[in-house]
Amino acid sequence: MGLAQERQLHTLADVLAWKEESYIELIYGVLVEQEIPPRIHQEVRGKLGMQLFAYAMGKPCAVYNVPLAVRPFERDGDRPEDVDTLVEPDITVVCDQDKLDDMGCKGAPDLVMEVLSPSSQRHDRYTKFKLYQRAGVREYWLVDPDTKSVQVFLLEDGRYSAMDYGEVGDHVKVNVLEGCSIDLSLVFPEESDAGDN
Repeated sequence: MGLAQERQLHTLADVLAWKEESYIELIYGVLVEQEIPPRIHQEVRGKLGMQLFAYAMGKPCAVYNVPLAVRPFERDGDRPEDVDTLVEPDITVVCDQDKLDDMGCKGAPDLVMEVLSPSSQRHDRYTKFKLYQRAGVREYWLVDPDTKSVQVFLLEDGRYSAMDYGEVGDHVKVNVLEGCSIDLSLVFPEESDAGDN
């Protein structure tokens, strides 16, 4: 990419006009193309999602796997040309049904989980961490298949505080969902599968 092209800012209107179905995000007007994650990433995301879906059955909170277009700063009355941020978290939990529309979620979800992969580490740990904090996402999980661990952050007074850490064998509480916890022994693959990613 040339320097001039790198500085070009985009909006949701641009994304909607593109015909390709690609995995992209828009961070404050900057286009971020995502690589296809490794198989282990998808496996871990699916196992997390299964536990959350089972918990959410019959409850008001909705659970979504990627892709779900989350526009954390979009407000009522905004036009696509006004929206400069669109992310697609690995797992999104939304308890306020008024935030859901045909495209996805307008405003901050209650919970976001990002499964780390080599190409997304910095993006998820720094860029998205700050973005979700600023947007008001109440709980943020960083899930690391390499170390088979999770870090849980809770929003307190506008800033994330480290709330919990868990490894295989632990049950980690989902703070924004009453009575919900994730059994990490059901999330991470057995040792014999770990090298096959």
